[in-house]
Amino acid sequence: MTVSILLFLPVVAALVVLFFKNEAAKYAALAFGVAELVVAGVFLGKFVPDTSEQFTITAPWIPKAGIYFNAGIDGISMIMVILTTLLVPLIILSTFKHQYKNASVFYALILFMQAGLLVVFTALDGFLFYVGWEVALIPIYFISAMWGGENRVKVTIKFFIYTFAGSLFMLLGLIYLRMQNPSGTFDLTEFYNLNIDAVHQGWIFWAFFLAFAIKMPIFPFHTWQPDTYTEAPTAGTMMLSGIMLKMGIYGVIRWLIPIAPLGTQHWGFMALVLSVIGVVYASIIAFKQKDGKRLVAYSSIAHVGLIAAALFTFTNVSGGFAWSAQSVQGALIQMLNHGINVVGLFFIWDIISRRVNTREISELGGIAKVAPKFALAFLLITLGTVALPLTNGFIGEFMLLNGIFQYNVWVAAIAGLTMIFGAVYMLRMYKTVMQGETNALTLTFTDISGSEVVVLAVICLLIIVIGVYPQPILHLSEAAVNNLISTVQGKIKP
Repeated sequence: MTVSILLFLPVVAALVVLFFKNEAAKYAALAFGVAELVVAGVFLGKFVPDTSEQFTITAPWIPKAGIYFNAGIDGISMIMVILTTLLVPLIILSTFKHQYKNASVFYALILFMQAGLLVVFTALDGFLFYVGWEVALIPIYFISAMWGGENRVKVTIKFFIYTFAGSLFMLLGLIYLRMQNPSGTFDLTEFYNLNIDAVHQGWIFWAFFLAFAIKMPIFPFHTWQPDTYTEAPTAGTMMLSGIMLKMGIYGVIRWLIPIAPLGTQHWGFMALVLSVIGVVYASIIAFKQKDGKRLVAYSSIAHVGLIAAALFTFTNVSGGFAWSAQSVQGALIQMLNHGINVVGLFFIWDIISRRVNTREISELGGIAKVAPKFALAFLLITLGTVALPLTNGFIGEFMLLNGIFQYNVWVAAIAGLTMIFGAVYMLRMYKTVMQGETNALTLTFTDISGSEVVVLAVICLLIIVIGVYPQPILHLSEAAVNNLISTVQGKIKP
C-alpha cells in the first residue's frame, strides 16, 4: 500500500465527476471526497510516528533527467494529508446550497486541485514537488476566473502572475541543486546532504523564499490575497485559505530551511521582520474592513505571519542556533487549526451573504435572536480564531509565541499583537453582526439547516476536541520534527 493511492484517487475522481450533471455532480464529488478521507484514515491507522518515510513509492519518471516519482509520508506530511483530506469534503458539502453553472467542471477542478496539494505535501523529489505546486495552481485559477465576482478576471490574472512568477524562481533553485547533486537527481534527502557554501545557500534561500512568501503570503508579497479571497467563490476561497496557503509554510519547513540553513541564518532575520510587519499591518487593516469576507482575509494574513515568524526564529543576528522543535510543531498544528477555523469563518459569511445578499458588517445586527444555532457556531469559530484557551487556536499560538519568546522577548511582544488585535476586531465583528436589534435585512434571517448544520457541527467539534486534547496531533509529528531539527543543527554554524 503506497501513497500513490492517495495521490491518484482524486485525479480519477475528477475525471469521473465530469460525466455527472448538475445535482449529481456535487453528490459524486462529495462521495469521492469522503472516500479520499477514508483512505487517509487507513494510512493514519497504519502510520508509525517515527522518523521514517512510510507508504513510499519510487518509480522512474524521466530517469535521464534524474526525475523520479518519489513520494511518501512522515509525521510532518501526515498532518498536511489530514488537513487536506478533511477539509475538501467539508468544502464540497458547504456548496450544496449553491447552484453552479457547469457544476461537473467546478467539482472536478476542486478534486484535481486536491491531487496537486497532496503531491506537494508528500513529494520527496524536487521536480515532483514543483509539478504538484503548479498543478494545484491551475484549478484554482479557473475556479476563481469562471465562478468569481465582478472583478474576477483582473484579480485572478494578478494572482496567477504573482504565484507563477514566484514558482519560476523556485524551479531555478531546484535545477541548481540538481546540478550540484553528484547523482544528478532531485532527491530531497540528497539535497539535505549537499555541501554548499553560505553564499550560494543565500541564493537558494531567495529562490525558495520568494515562491513560498508569495503563496503564504507575507508582507509585502500579500497584495494578491485580499482581492482574490474576496472575488473567488466561497469554495475557492476556502481551498486557497484553508489548504493552499499552507503549501508555502510547508515548503519553508520541508525544503527551504533544511536545504539552505546557512542561507537562512544570514537572511532569516529579514524574513522574520517581514513576517512580523505582516502581523501588525494586516491586523490594523482588518480593523478598518467593512466587508466581513475581506476582514477574514486580512485576519488570515496576520495569523500566517505569526506562523512564519516562529519558523524564522532559528537564527539571530549573533549567529546563535535557536530554532526549536516547539516552533516547528506549533507551526504544524496551527496550520491545521487555521485551516479549520478560516474555512468555518468563510462559510459563516457565505451563509450570511446568501441569506441577506450583503457582507457589509454595519448593515447587519440581531441575527442571534432569530438564528440561535447559527449564532452558537459563529461564536465557537470566533473563539477558536482568537485563541481562547481550550479551543484549537490556543495551543498553536501558545507554542508559536513561546518559540519566538525564547528567541527574543521584544519580537514575541510585537508578534503577539495578533492575538490582542485579533480578539478586538473579531469579537467586535461578532457583536455587530449577531447582537443588538434585528433590522429589515436580518429580521427574516433563517437558522442553519441540512448541510450547513453538518459542516458547522464538524468544524465546531474539531475546534473543541483539538483545543482540549491536542496531544495525538503533536505526537504524530514529534519524531519527524526532532529529526529535521537535528539535520539542520548539524549544518548550521555554532
